[in-house]
Amino acid sequence: MNNSKNPLSPHLQIYRWQISSLVSITHRITGIINVVGLCVISLWIGLLFLGQSSYEFINIFFQSHFGKVFIIGFAWSYSFHLLSGIRHFIWDLGYGYEIKTANISGIIVIFGSLILTILFWLIGRGLI
Repeated sequence: MNNSKNPLSPHLQIYRWQISSLVSITHRITGIINVVGLCVISLWIGLLFLGQSSYEFINIFFQSHFGKVFIIGFAWSYSFHLLSGIRHFIWDLGYGYEIKTANISGIIVIFGSLILTILFWLIGRGLI
C-alpha cells in the first residue's frame, strides 16, 4: 500500500493559489501585525506619562523613514483586516459563496485596503 510517488498529505505543490486563500492567509498575518502595532501605540501613549524626554524618543522614531513605513504598514494592515472581516461577516450571513463572487470580494478587499490606506495617509497629512 505504500506508494512513494504520492504525498502523505496535500500541500502547496498540489494546490493552486487562489484569491480566497491569499486573502485568508493575509487576514491572519494582518491580525498579528495589528496586535504588534497596537502594542507600539500603547508604548507611545505610556511614554507620555514618563515625561517629554521619553516621548521625544518615540517621536524621533515616528519621524524616521522606518517609522513612516511602520505607520503606513499599520494603516494598510488595519484597513485590510477590517475589509476582510466585513467580507467574512457577509459570508457568515450566507452570501457570497459562489466562486466568482468570492473572487470579486477578494479583489475588492485587496484594492480597497490600498485605497483606504492612501485616504488615511492623505487625511493624516491634512491634504484632504
